[in-house]
Amino acid sequence: MTEITRDMVLGALKAITDPMTGQPLAQSKTIQGLIVKGPHIGFTLEIDPAQAAQMEPVRKAAEDAVKAIPGVLTVTAVMTAHNEAPAGAPRPEVKAGTAALKGKQSQGTDKAAGGKSGPQAIPGVGAIIAVASGKGGVGKSTTAVNLALALHAQGKSVGILDADIYGPSIPRLLKLSGKPTSADGHTISPMEAYGIKAMSIGLMVSEDQPMIWRGPMVMSALTQLLTDVAWAPIDILVVDMPPGTGDAQLTMAQRVPLAGAVIVSTPQDIALIDARKGLAMFRQTDVPVLGIIENMSSFICPDCGGTHHIFGHGGARETADELGMDFLGEIPLHMDIRTTSDAGTPIVASAPDGPHAQAYQAIAAQVIAKLDAAADAPAGPTISMG
Repeated sequence: MTEITRDMVLGALKAITDPMTGQPLAQSKTIQGLIVKGPHIGFTLEIDPAQAAQMEPVRKAAEDAVKAIPGVLTVTAVMTAHNEAPAGAPRPEVKAGTAALKGKQSQGTDKAAGGKSGPQAIPGVGAIIAVASGKGGVGKSTTAVNLALALHAQGKSVGILDADIYGPSIPRLLKLSGKPTSADGHTISPMEAYGIKAMSIGLMVSEDQPMIWRGPMVMSALTQLLTDVAWAPIDILVVDMPPGTGDAQLTMAQRVPLAGAVIVSTPQDIALIDARKGLAMFRQTDVPVLGIIENMSSFICPDCGGTHHIFGHGGARETADELGMDFLGEIPLHMDIRTTSDAGTPIVASAPDGPHAQAYQAIAAQVIAKLDAAADAPAGPTISMG
């Protein structure tokens, strides 16, 4: 098989003219982030957001031109925009394959809408909580979805935002399909499942399409999913964070006033080491840590009913005690939680009276109590003159 090279891709792109500059697309600054991984090609077109409709045929032509190279199997071409659109300019339509989102330039000091610095509240949204983990594979997304449903079951109006741009899971966990729409042409309407609102980049692109985006693009997209979605009115917005301590976590801490973070970890030492890093990051950014959840705490054998501690047991509780944070509870590793998650029928919605759903409910009750206590806490002392 012939090896695909960058020069071959750029050669194919020379046949496409950039209507904004009149130059071949390969020679303009529009093409960014070109990645060649064997027969799989990915690149982005950085555009002015007001030109999204005009540039969509160009994106499609560029994708087709590269796909025509012998030996190429897949091509992912997405449009992204970093510059603020002029006042009154229409926002681009969100469509599959395009992921054309109105972007905001990411600076060293983040600026929210209106030029104000620091975290800015989202109108109509109450408390925003992040569900995070130091590493992947600990069941964080499953925990986030069931926690959101448990909060809703206890009388709260809830939304869930999938902040994992590279590996979105919420559409599958909530069995959501189709593309988001916009009622006013300016804000995206979230989808709904089991009584909660939901939004994910996974609803805007196909499930098998990789997101080959650099850090600033991720920050721009995440900012829009926070501020350009019609979340209101909701009491609590649960944010399913990507694993680690990177751009998405910093964006959340800098752009919106997080009411708290919930750390998810398995009992094993390797997971707890990374969980400590997540805890330290939130503390350094002045985000309250509501507590830690030990997921996959024990395995309950479906045949004999015996309990087995595959990943150890009690490590998260010990870590919580050591670091002076609250331990929120244990969730077992059980077949029913896995099968309902894969089917898009989370355990809290499909078996609300079962023991596993009740474990999530107990955690949700603690989260609500903590949020209420923080809201009722007296403000700092005031100084009056005269």
